[in-house]
Amino acid sequence: MGRQSLLAALVLAATPVAASAEPVLMISIDGLRPGDVIEADKRGLKLPNLRRFLTDGAYAQGVNGVLPTLTYPSHTTLLTGVGPAKHGIYSNTTFDPFQANYDGWYWYASDIKVPTLWDAAAKAGLSTGNVHWPVSVGAHARWNLPQIWRAGTADDAKLIGALASTGLVAELEKSLGEPYAAGIDESIDADEKRGRFSIALIKAHKPDFTTVYLTALDHEQHAKGPDTPEAHAVLERIDAIVGKLIDAELAAHPDAAIALVSDHGFEPITSETNFFRAFIDAGLITMDGTKIKDWEAAPWISGGSAAIMLRRPDDAALAARVRAVLEKLKADPATHIAQIIGKDEIATMRGNPEASFYVDLMPGTMTGPFLFAAGPVSGAPHYLGMHGYFPGSANIRSTFMLLGKGIAKGKDLGVIDMRAIAPTVASLLGAELPNAELKALAVR
Repeated sequence: MGRQSLLAALVLAATPVAASAEPVLMISIDGLRPGDVIEADKRGLKLPNLRRFLTDGAYAQGVNGVLPTLTYPSHTTLLTGVGPAKHGIYSNTTFDPFQANYDGWYWYASDIKVPTLWDAAAKAGLSTGNVHWPVSVGAHARWNLPQIWRAGTADDAKLIGALASTGLVAELEKSLGEPYAAGIDESIDADEKRGRFSIALIKAHKPDFTTVYLTALDHEQHAKGPDTPEAHAVLERIDAIVGKLIDAELAAHPDAAIALVSDHGFEPITSETNFFRAFIDAGLITMDGTKIKDWEAAPWISGGSAAIMLRRPDDAALAARVRAVLEKLKADPATHIAQIIGKDEIATMRGNPEASFYVDLMPGTMTGPFLFAAGPVSGAPHYLGMHGYFPGSANIRSTFMLLGKGIAKGKDLGVIDMRAIAPTVASLLGAELPNAELKALAVR
């Protein structure tokens, strides 16, 4: 063996390469209910690309999610295989009782407390790409277009350009001849643009593991409700995006597996419960005009539920006072409170360990945002569709489907736990995710 050949062999031996690795494209459709695919014909939906997973791959009847069933905690579980208690992303927005962070979200991957699939793939010597996945700023993805926004102005484009992988936005914009979508834009037009950028990234760089997030269905279901003509029209356009993504991935990697996931389902909404108003009336929050002056207990709202945070978590008298306020609210039929749980039950559900209580609302009712704290405790909703309830109910279950070389055709996986998805994807990649709380699913 010559010197150069010997050197090349030594370098190859020192480089971690996953055994029997298969490239994976992981697509998330925010808010996709499994029934919209499984019962597409019955619901009048034309979804040829999504329906393909049912015949050519394996699929779940439903996915039981995490507490709360919100986008950011769920997407982090989809990448880590652990619940929020362990991965540290407890809601969409960070806890901000004084409303000082300008509606700041959990954008930053540094907040995730355990390794992700991006980390595991990189450790296995695989290349990684990402387009718009939640909690991805600073993620361990070689080609990263993270999700973030601030003011919704032109400066947001500069922000994404600065936080994305160096030169990636400019490279793909030049290739496609169009600007990248604004982070705050959740329209179907923006999803179609992100689809084009995802395809361009796959063609140019061929990542071994790629994550792509599409958000317009969630946006439309919040605005108009689930199972509406408007939501169906958006989903049919997303189906076309998925078809193009699959084609691009298989052109780049003929042996690739395609994982299709969602974060939660949806409930139609008819009423709203305003915990901020209730806590202000109880003297637990003190106002100075329209701003919070001080607080002893505050809700951390999550759509169909709310974590209740105490300023002094070890203060038994304060906890008893807050419990009494919550029980009084629950006794009022107009608030539609389904259950109130404490720390032990929160821990069992692997939810936010910093919350002293968690309140779940009945289907059809959502939590009112702080912006409307001056409104009534119970009233008309500001959205017609919502999620964020405790996991488990059929309408809130999310989606998991998988196709590719070696994946069983037409295999019904039943109802699964969301925490099983990440270790399943890791096994396809030939990567290791040792922190995962469940084993990989049998998809062969």
